[in-house]
Amino acid sequence: MRHIYRCPLRWADMDAYGHVNNVVFLRYLEEARIDFLFRPDKDFQQGSVVARHEIDYKRQLVHRHAPVDIELWVTEIKAASFTLTYEVKDGDQVYVRASTVIVPFDFEAQRPRRITAEEREFLREYMDDPVEEEAVAA
Repeated sequence: MRHIYRCPLRWADMDAYGHVNNVVFLRYLEEARIDFLFRPDKDFQQGSVVARHEIDYKRQLVHRHAPVDIELWVTEIKAASFTLTYEVKDGDQVYVRASTVIVPFDFEAQRPRRITAEEREFLREYMDDPVEEEAVAA
């Protein structure tokens, strides 16, 4: 399953050419990640930090009033980290593909922590089916 966030575009997001500035995409990913992780029914209340971002810019996104879709899903779950993958897109047109490694963090103790059983169960709901990934690659 994928989480979909409808991300509004703002005038301040664009560069001198009327395109969404590449740096702004990091903020878009953050907004989608917050929308995904911090919901009233399921959240990472104990906290988390970003360990790594990776972004592939595919095409320019021209500023407009309509929001852009950000699809987000889990691609890896380890004992003390997980990876979220994103596509910023309109239908089949992809502007950005990205991934973020997230580390659960205990802010009181000021150190990383392991993923709880509840968090793992929540994340598994959004994992891509490995069988599907193999079929697409073939």
